[in-house]
Amino acid sequence: MNSAQPEPFGRLGDGTPVHRWTFEQGGTRVRVLTYGGIVQSVEVPDRAGAVADVVLGFPVLSGYLEHTGPYFGALVGRYANRIAGGVFVLDGRTCRLARNNPPNSLHGGERGFDKRVWDAEAVEHGVRLFRVSPDGEEGFPGRLDVSVTYSLEESGALRIAYRATTDAPTVVSLTNHSYWNLGGQGSGSATGHELRIAASRLTPVDADLIPTGELAPVAGTRFDFRRARQVGPGYDHNFVLDGADAAELCDPVSGRTLSVTTTEPGLQLYTGDHIDDGPYGPGAGIALETQRFPDTPNRPEFPGAVLRPGGAYVSSTVYGFGVR
Repeated sequence: MNSAQPEPFGRLGDGTPVHRWTFEQGGTRVRVLTYGGIVQSVEVPDRAGAVADVVLGFPVLSGYLEHTGPYFGALVGRYANRIAGGVFVLDGRTCRLARNNPPNSLHGGERGFDKRVWDAEAVEHGVRLFRVSPDGEEGFPGRLDVSVTYSLEESGALRIAYRATTDAPTVVSLTNHSYWNLGGQGSGSATGHELRIAASRLTPVDADLIPTGELAPVAGTRFDFRRARQVGPGYDHNFVLDGADAAELCDPVSGRTLSVTTTEPGLQLYTGDHIDDGPYGPGAGIALETQRFPDTPNRPEFPGAVLRPGGAYVSSTVYGFGVR
């Protein structure tokens, strides 16, 4: 299957059609929805060759419309993660956002990129989604032209490449919010997986999960995943990556492995403690969200997230699959 194949996947309440695009290569089959840029499924084999879907999702559109809180498989933006108080100042202009995660703004607001229907076109071994986010959408300044390309490499690795341009200064941080369970979605808790994160530091947070501004060493703490170890519950934190080789996840039972490489400076580890949606409970999947740091628009000391006219936001993350 050299190009992605679309098929109808239902309609929104206002009649807007949604399509599902399927593409495969290198032993991996992926399905992506035009609604929310959702990665609906990623099918890969285990060490015995048995194929399973390793991301949490739903077989029909209504599942995503009814269970929006966990952002299952979604493309999130304009700004992934939290912005403190739902407000930031850019070039002297105060920008006020929806406080959809009181008292903060989370993942782009009430109707972020995860709740929009995207235009789509086939690319080799994948699909390109694109849309224009108008000036003022969810309170963000500037008209943003966005494209996100999902494609499979010859090895079967899934590459997600983001690009955006603007006509006015704005802030951008896009990510994918898939929950991974390498035992297969619906197989139970993923908190027995083994995890390695190539990060010597993290950004500690306050009670509202907003960074304090410190870059704290992980050595000697429960946040030290520099050597692979079993991951338990209780994580919703941004790690400061040491390089492009961000993380590796392994299910000892099936032998499936997931590697994450990225151009982004941060990785949010969320162990899904608050999932209670449809067939899924707490810990049913682990999110590994590549990103700019949370609340960067209010933290000039963090790696920048400002996009200006004439520039381009360019980001990519590759999810590689294997077995042990």
